Amino acid sequence: MFKILDVIKYEGNNDTFIWKHPSEDFNCFSQLIVHENQEAIFYMNGQALDLFKPGRYTLKTQNIPLISKVLNLSTGGISPFHCEVYFINKSEQMAIKWGTDSRIQFVEPTYNFPLSIGASGEMSLRAEDSRKLVVKLVGTENDLSQFKLVSYFRSFLMTRVKTYIANIIKSENINIFEIDEKLTQFSEALKKLLVDDFAEYGISLESFFVNRVMKPDGEEQYERFKELHFRQYSDITEAKLRQQTQIIDAETEAQKTVIASKAQATKRTQEGYTYQQERGFDVAEKVAQNEAVGEFTNMGVGFGTMAGVGGVVGGMVGGMMNEAVNSTTNSQTSNLNLINAQTTNKFCDNCGAKINADAEYCEECGKKIAKSNDTCTNCGYKFERDGKFCPKCGKKRE
Repeated sequence: MFKILDVIKYEGNNDTFIWKHPSEDFNCFSQLIVHENQEAIFYMNGQALDLFKPGRYTLKTQNIPLISKVLNLSTGGISPFHCEVYFINKSEQMAIKWGTDSRIQFVEPTYNFPLSIGASGEMSLRAEDSRKLVVKLVGTENDLSQFKLVSYFRSFLMTRVKTYIANIIKSENINIFEIDEKLTQFSEALKKLLVDDFAEYGISLESFFVNRVMKPDGEEQYERFKELHFRQYSDITEAKLRQQTQIIDAETEAQKTVIASKAQATKRTQEGYTYQQERGFDVAEKVAQNEAVGEFTNMGVGFGTMAGVGGVVGGMVGGMMNEAVNSTTNSQTSNLNLINAQTTNKFCDNCGAKINADAEYCEECGKKIAKSNDTCTNCGYKFERDGKFCPKCGKKRE
């Protein structure tokens, strides 16, 4: 069927950067339709004349219907007025894979052994300068796909990636076993290095990612150093855990001590005695366990200490001390009786009236006061202190 006019529009897929419309030498007044995120370049007689943005356009060519057919008879049906249209896909094309075609050779900076690694990842590209892209890369080809574009850029892409990764590992002393932590740094730096290389051909490098660094797993030397590296960190981790356990145990013991102290303080408050009185009870118990004043003195406890205990405990300890002193020498007994005579009030055995310590007769009833140096009329025991009965035979004192 003979066509007077052509409708020229994009019919390629989204994995294509540039697509050439199959209609050539179309008639004058043919319609050009350019979609959003597209541009079209109109070629006339081998020259890229106009760049069309999204919209509908009427193309003016030197090919006039019917007349052109007559003119073309002299050239074997080929129009001497050649025209064609290239469509450029301006959408960002993502997840374009890349990878090093050979291993990167370098000396590992931590353990100083030679290594070979590879790298791979993804990038996103977008056609930025349509005229530059068509003129520099497409030429007379019918299309420019993702695969074909990456193959064009593979040479400088591999050179940049290999050189940069090797240099950055060396300059920053990056451990091969910790290199995965640097993938973001690698990605950002490589994108900056590659932007100008792509821009020279009208391509915008939107993003560049290093997703993986291939290590020489399985190689004997690498595996030996890997085992050494992880064993070192395992030992450090174990030591830290032990230290933390010891700290926790110490804190637990301290908490137990605090709780016990609080419980004891609560007990003292409930039972009505103080810490000083409690210490006095302890002293009294120690005194009771000793049989002689000599042992009591060896404990470092003197008469002043007993007097300082105070209250009920002071009286208790004083009584226990008196019993211990009674079994010692006469000189120690005299000294103790002198102290008791100076600090203790006396009472009449007959009427109970209070009397002076040196009185010989009671001021109330007139009865003679027995002296501490009197002796028992029954057994002859020499009294060491006042009382109503003889502590030796039990006879009532006169």
